[in-house]
Amino acid sequence: MPNFIIAYHGGKKFENPEEGAKHKEEWQTWISNLGDAVVNPGNPLRNSKTVSADSVKDSHESDLLTGYSIIKADSMDDALEIAIECPFLVIGTIEVAEIMEMK
Repeated sequence: MPNFIIAYHGGKKFENPEEGAKHKEEWQTWISNLGDAVVNPGNPLRNSKTVSADSVKDSHESDLLTGYSIIKADSMDDALEIAIECPFLVIGTIEVAEIMEMK
């Protein structure tokens, strides 16, 4: 069964700590309900930079990589079904990609 990375992009600032705590609780419930499909629940990210051959720039806020999770699923369609239920979609976007095993 292949692994997929769920990359979280963007995300709005919460109006107050309670709203942030509620969102975190919803995300934790979602990830725990995935059970054995979770390979690595991941972590939030910060201080993103975009590196090219000739420069290093701050990443664009709207497309900022802000976190990741790794799941296993039978197919891309199954991984997308999992991702579409993620509460992060209320505040940002998600990119799903199959992880290729290098041997």
